[in-house]
Amino acid sequence: MSESDQRMLDGAEEPNAGSVEQWIGARNYKRWTRLLEFIDENYPGVFTPDWIFGGKKYGWGLRFKKSKSFCTLIPERNRLVVQIVFGGEERAKAEEILSELSPGVRDAYTNATTYHDGKWLAVAVDSDKVMDDIERLLTVKRKPKRV
Repeated sequence: MSESDQRMLDGAEEPNAGSVEQWIGARNYKRWTRLLEFIDENYPGVFTPDWIFGGKKYGWGLRFKKSKSFCTLIPERNRLVVQIVFGGEERAKAEEILSELSPGVRDAYTNATTYHDGKWLAVAVDSDKVMDDIERLLTVKRKPKRV
């Protein structure tokens, strides 16, 4: 399956909960909602989720951003991908806990490309362990603001 078959590429129609659930499947949609709840509970009032359309090549993503990017949830056919961009200080913190993360997440981080604006990690969330790792990496990226 090519990337264009996997991404939500209809730029005329912003995704909604129903279309995302149908696209990524029920199991992945549970993970999607778990991430939304995690962000809402740990960063109350910090982020306003924003659907962005990356064009016909990248499709739709749900971005969480304040002054800099926090993460983007990317709905793909029958899977969920989370993209996190780590700046210099954030990379150092992430690398301190790398050995504690699952092998797939470690490999994805190690093989992620580093650009001028940071290390771009994209991880397919395919298990609860990967979900735990993503949540941990998000707390490394930005300290939770629990009330």
